[in-house]
Amino acid sequence: MQISNHSFLVTGAGSGIGRELVKQLVNQGAKVAMVDIHESALEETESLVDSSQVSKHVIDISNRESVKNLPDQISSTIGPVDGSINNAGIIQPFVDVNDLGFDTIEKIMTVNFYGTVNMTKTFLPLLLQRPEGHIANIASMGGFIPFPGQTIYSASKAAVKIFTEGLYSELKNTNVGVTVIFPGAVDTNIMSNSGLKQPDASDTEKSSFKPLPAPDAAAQIITAIERNKFRATVGKDSRMLDLLYRFNPKMAVDTIVKKMSGMKH
Repeated sequence: MQISNHSFLVTGAGSGIGRELVKQLVNQGAKVAMVDIHESALEETESLVDSSQVSKHVIDISNRESVKNLPDQISSTIGPVDGSINNAGIIQPFVDVNDLGFDTIEKIMTVNFYGTVNMTKTFLPLLLQRPEGHIANIASMGGFIPFPGQTIYSASKAAVKIFTEGLYSELKNTNVGVTVIFPGAVDTNIMSNSGLKQPDASDTEKSSFKPLPAPDAAAQIITAIERNKFRATVGKDSRMLDLLYRFNPKMAVDTIVKKMSGMKH
């Protein structure tokens, strides 16, 4: 899908990958509807781009009623949307399922999975009316391989994975392309946005893979959309773990357990 002269919506546009997606889409000639729950973060993103090319929408994507009103809000500002990039998401505290409250479990699933479903169900009928449309849902490498202490987060992203692949199968013969994205570790503030304490620098230094800069992750996501890819792994860690998990799932999980020992608080 060509980026220039098209309009996109990006959830989680106030920071991290979402902010970089907005910047790069605008730089490539697109208009962008920026969606985020944090108004001040959206204003900061807006200050970094040509404000005439973007619109701001303070929305909780887990609130279905609020999402229902979003198409009209966007249409009245930048016009109808051609592409939807569902990027917003949160992680959980680094604790085992046995110690995780149901309120936290429900919040993770509601934001990560149902938020993506809410956005897709709301905009898909409109995308089908466009000459060309695209849906890109941001899962995670946690969506194909589990991480101890992030089991519910991984489950929510696995749900996004299957949901997106199912969409692809249903929309294969339509004008709407579908891509599922699996970012690895990316240098963003997702932990603070999720209400969690940032890890110690020593934890990051122990990792075999350094977090991918958010601009690089955004560029790879946009390329996947342009090429109408079925799936895209983003970052060396995601690509390597994808291959290892396909080859030997148990070995892959055991490797993750060993690498993450001591990460839980």
